[in-house]
Amino acid sequence: ARTAPPLLVFFPPAVTSPCKILKCNSEFWAATSGSHHPGAEEAPEFCTALRAYAHCTRRTARTCRGDLAYHSAVHGIDDLMVQHNCSKDGPTSQPRLRTLPPGDSQERSDSPEICHYEKSFHKHSAAPNYTHCGLFGDPHLRTFTDTFQTCKVQGAWPLIDNNYLNVQVTNTPVLPGSSATATSKLTIIFKSFQECVDQKVYQAEMDELPAAFVDGSKNGGDKHGANSLKITEKVSGQHIEIQAKYIGTTIVVRQVGRYLTFAVRMPEEVVNAVEDRDSQGLYLCLRGCPVNQQIDFQAIRSAQATEGRARRKGPSLPAPPEAFTYETATAKCREKLPVEDLYFQSCVFDLLTTGDVNFMLAAYYAFEDVKMLHSNKDKLHLYERTQDLTPGNTAPTGAHPTLWVALLCLCWLCLL
Repeated sequence: ARTAPPLLVFFPPAVTSPCKILKCNSEFWAATSGSHHPGAEEAPEFCTALRAYAHCTRRTARTCRGDLAYHSAVHGIDDLMVQHNCSKDGPTSQPRLRTLPPGDSQERSDSPEICHYEKSFHKHSAAPNYTHCGLFGDPHLRTFTDTFQTCKVQGAWPLIDNNYLNVQVTNTPVLPGSSATATSKLTIIFKSFQECVDQKVYQAEMDELPAAFVDGSKNGGDKHGANSLKITEKVSGQHIEIQAKYIGTTIVVRQVGRYLTFAVRMPEEVVNAVEDRDSQGLYLCLRGCPVNQQIDFQAIRSAQATEGRARRKGPSLPAPPEAFTYETATAKCREKLPVEDLYFQSCVFDLLTTGDVNFMLAAYYAFEDVKMLHSNKDKLHLYERTQDLTPGNTAPTGAHPTLWVALLCLCWLCLL
């Protein structure tokens, strides 16, 4: 009999959360790194770290009501207290425990073959075909089918939802009253899989990019193939990578400025592993954004360029809410993105709509992640689509300048 997939917990849309449970998790992991199962001589120090962890959760309890990571941590602390016979009273300083020798850690090289996707795959058929999805900036989405979209999608939205994992993002307004949004929170749920991994939850938000799962671990738990899922910190507080070898998947999460970017490399077989694809709900990386959430930023970009020329020749239009002109934004983006593809155009759009130079870096790193994760090097760059345009209207630059100026004015009214 087929078992039902674990319930995906949806987090409500919110601005920056005052809940600091991720900070508590990170501090506990730093204090106990390398000692998942402490020996008798380390138990007092482990208990000290646990008490400090419990104290940290109590400090943030009022602001963490309803937060999955918080409740997971509280229950985990109670369990560990019992397992290691720790008293709730005692010192709460956080000494760093001694790192165990490699043979005593959870790093296992003898994981079963089923926990290594490529090894088990190659026994039965040709090499897997990998696909890529990415989300960055204001926000721009590249789907598994290499469709490129700019979307509003304010609030919480499912990015990936299949039999193995769920990814959800929360996008919040960049400026008060603006329709420009960016990713402020990311939740990844890796579902328990056979003898390989326990269910693990990863959560990041503005100014909190942990290098561990919410339970403080860095791998798939206590199962024999636990090391087929692990987190690596590339740049502290800025860049982490999650390797899920049991499903052949690599995930890259970055914090650029105040906001998060997401990129994934995943086999097509895993992408399409859903219980009932026809009746499945929205899944942005596979289906793209709903039409009513999409923004035609290419038309707006052309309007911005035309308006820049019109401003030099005639009366001034109302100033947009940003420090960049079309010319200065173009010059700035060209510093990091010399090829004028959709990543470059996204960069220009984001600088004009937000005025935040970090969005230029977000576009740059998104393209760097594509270079690392995309399996088809001929599809790294994406350009303006022409197949959806009617004959005789193959590029937006051919339209009448007055139309683009009107579109620009409408765009600014939306952002105000």
